[in-house]
Amino acid sequence: MSRLGGVFADLKSNGRKGVIPYVVAGDPTPEGTVHLLHQLVAAGADVLEVGVPFSDPMSEGPVIQKGHERALENGMTLRKVLEIVAAFRRDNQNTPVVMMGYANPIERFGYDAFASACAEAGVDGLITVDLPPEEVDQIDQALLAVSLDNIFLISPTTPESRIQTIVDRARGFIYCVAVKGVTGSGQLDTEAVAQSVALIRSKTPLPVAVGFGIKDADSARVVASSADAVVVGSALIAEMERASQTDGDIGEIQIHGAAVQLLQSIRAGVDTPLS
Repeated sequence: MSRLGGVFADLKSNGRKGVIPYVVAGDPTPEGTVHLLHQLVAAGADVLEVGVPFSDPMSEGPVIQKGHERALENGMTLRKVLEIVAAFRRDNQNTPVVMMGYANPIERFGYDAFASACAEAGVDGLITVDLPPEEVDQIDQALLAVSLDNIFLISPTTPESRIQTIVDRARGFIYCVAVKGVTGSGQLDTEAVAQSVALIRSKTPLPVAVGFGIKDADSARVVASSADAVVVGSALIAEMERASQTDGDIGEIQIHGAAVQLLQSIRAGVDTPLS
């Protein structure tokens, strides 16, 4: 069983829901990202989602876009993201790591070489935002050869017939997008999210994680009541950005601390049953 499969199986057997934080590799600095990942695990993360900085992150809202820009200014590349994952793996062999990125850098790397590099670094799954299931045959073969999970997004506007096409190709878990639009945008309609999750569950036994709209403990608790896991990204990056702009001399440990504190709150919210 893969690390992702093992984590979701353990969560289910223990009657718990997962928490998946998203961070951009290299933001606020490449040197601090490994430390941040370990801190997030200590704060209650079950799976880590690591964003690969890209010049045109079309699915991301302004907050995460700025994170990508800062990381690129810091010299981040796809190879350096893999180095960060490898460094994290030296001290953590258990927490699954999912990379989220875009097709262009992966195609330039070469599918087979990329899949092999991911496996060597300790990556467990891949979300390629702009690569639809109809176009994944080549990369999927490469990922399957090294036992990596290919994870897909399903949005509120995805037709039911297309949902079946997506889940037939997916492994690891399904990423259910909670709002229409980019990350951090839109009003979270928890009833609509529950309906989307139920529809996806009717078509696949894979776990369902919900993201794009989880901002705090309350929203996480409500969404977790129907999903297997919640994904939080924009809110964490926004907290770090706010901390970095605080008056006075503030170090990266304090910046990370803002994200850790929010994740601890979200962990507590997910673990608190709805009244």
